[in-house]
Amino acid sequence: MRLSRYFLPVLKETPAEAQIVSHRYMLRAGMIKQASAGIYSWLPLGFRVLRKIENIVHEEQIRAGHIPMLMPTLQSADLWRESGRYDDYGEEMLRITDRHDRDMLYGPTNEELITDIFRSHVSSYRDLPLTLYHIQWKFRDEIRPRFGVMRGREFLMKDGYNFDLTKEDALHAYNRHLVSYLRTYERMGLQAIPMRADSGPIGGDDTHEFLVLADTGESEVFYDSQITELKFGDREIDYDDRAQCQAVLEEFTSRYARTDETHDEAVFNQIPEDRRRVARGIEVGQIFYFGTKYSEPMGATVQGPDGKAVPVHMGSHGIGVSRLVGAIIEASHDERGIIWPEGVTPFHVGLVNLKTGDAEADAACEAIYAALVGKGLEPLYDDTDERAGGKFATMDLIGLPWRITVGPRGLKNGVVELTSRRTGESEEMSPEAAVERVAQIYAPHMVRGI
Repeated sequence: MRLSRYFLPVLKETPAEAQIVSHRYMLRAGMIKQASAGIYSWLPLGFRVLRKIENIVHEEQIRAGHIPMLMPTLQSADLWRESGRYDDYGEEMLRITDRHDRDMLYGPTNEELITDIFRSHVSSYRDLPLTLYHIQWKFRDEIRPRFGVMRGREFLMKDGYNFDLTKEDALHAYNRHLVSYLRTYERMGLQAIPMRADSGPIGGDDTHEFLVLADTGESEVFYDSQITELKFGDREIDYDDRAQCQAVLEEFTSRYARTDETHDEAVFNQIPEDRRRVARGIEVGQIFYFGTKYSEPMGATVQGPDGKAVPVHMGSHGIGVSRLVGAIIEASHDERGIIWPEGVTPFHVGLVNLKTGDAEADAACEAIYAALVGKGLEPLYDDTDERAGGKFATMDLIGLPWRITVGPRGLKNGVVELTSRRTGESEEMSPEAAVERVAQIYAPHMVRGI
């Protein structure tokens, strides 16, 4: 993409309403624009990051054997009355009446709707196990929406729902989701710690939240510092292997890590003092097992092996897709701007022409641009006539992990400059070597079998 043809409305000043880093940088980098309180338009740069995150979520869900679909944003209130949650959910639910005086709602979650789909089409245990998921916009009418996409009213979320014959089967689905979430977050350059949490209005006894440690987190968290040393890495997991999935759950949840709602001071104090940590965290996902909470009142049953009808065991599993954009920025930035991890960057590399209009510099940039595209990479080429300082400031603000700088002085020596946004280190090399280096850096992120 050529910057001269792109829509990137960067701001020099920070808007007064932006209180935390991610909100400030998303506004300044031209990623979002507020439409109304807690509701945002996603401008091209922000939309690219949102889609990168969404694609990673899809890939890891499909890898785990989960099946994508799409449910509507509006739901019938009758389904929620069946489950008993319509009156219990509270004022966060946006209730709507259509022209025929039918009660509707803008979905804050989808347990009722997915249960209705299941009971309409599945009647035998032979059709189980089954996990369906979608990525869809949600709405919760927050009383005080703030912090940009971190606590907005409209947000993009992945909801997954498992249906199983027994509790044991459903707990394997729970473990399977935990494993897939660990892979998902690490691919985004995040360490999201699974913490024992409160189930809230979803219900159920077994639940973990995934939290990213950050000073601006909304939750106080208590944990054993050893948990931050754990990495899932590139290990291969057979998602049908119950022992493997259970082992991963035990590895990542056996050390103390809890949110303030479930914190137990007595248990926490049993950890050696030098490993006790109290911090703040940003919730980016949660997994639940809630048994027959929805299937029993809504009649979601299957015929078991003995011919008798039994309610299915269920769980729900969410990832805050749009919230992750803010969480990544909170975890990865400096005083100059965003620092995107390679897995979610909107463009793989920035290409800066220090003297647009110079024949040699223009030709070199065109050749580098074509070579990068030929490698399957997505460069952002600053071909504008902005001054060098302004070009560097924009690249630092929008946070592309790598920058190739091309100028007449370097070209006389046959070199360009490759710079790491994270470390600030630069290295001179030939244009061909710079392209090859960037391609090698991104090779692990470009090849993902599912």
